[in-house]
Amino acid sequence: MFEQPLFESKALRQGDLYYQKEKDKSLLRINFRTLKEDNDPQKEYRDEYIFDGRWLTRIDYQVKQVKRDEQAGEGEQIDAFELVRRSFPIIGFDKVEELEEQFDIAFVEQSSTKAGDFAKLNLKPKADSEYADDYVSIDMVIDTELYLPSKIKAENTEQDIYTLEFSRPVINKKIDKTVFEYRIPKGFTVDTSLIEGK
Repeated sequence: MFEQPLFESKALRQGDLYYQKEKDKSLLRINFRTLKEDNDPQKEYRDEYIFDGRWLTRIDYQVKQVKRDEQAGEGEQIDAFELVRRSFPIIGFDKVEELEEQFDIAFVEQSSTKAGDFAKLNLKPKADSEYADDYVSIDMVIDTELYLPSKIKAENTEQDIYTLEFSRPVINKKIDKTVFEYRIPKGFTVDTSLIEGK
């Protein structure tokens, strides 16, 4: 969910996230399937992101464009969550010591539901944090059994609010490698950005 309170605007996108860690690299794929804006009906909305450790590829079916951004040099690999971490910290994938260097972390509450046990934390960027110019506050709900985020709500310095909610997580299940494969659809334009050109 992306909210802009100043404009009374909301946009909710739903889809599936796949992550697989291999010995030498990690793979990530996000397939968005639907979009609901404000009070409009939900509609089909296909938008895909694939990361192979070096290239981040976005396939935008609305404008029929493929955008490929090189995130690591030739012969190099970075973890998918290292890529995410550049703009968004995620407890469960970041080391606690590194988070404590960047944020004042406060325990808010513990709760139990049919879905499990959860702990809510509030993170406020420190004055010298690399996130200080981006975020005012981040709330995280952590599944205490899986030690993975269940919900993340972040307010940026422009008062926009991002909410990510992870439902029905399936952990330690083998994923068919074809999930991370893709083909450029016929008629789509391709835009490639190399590290050197950034």
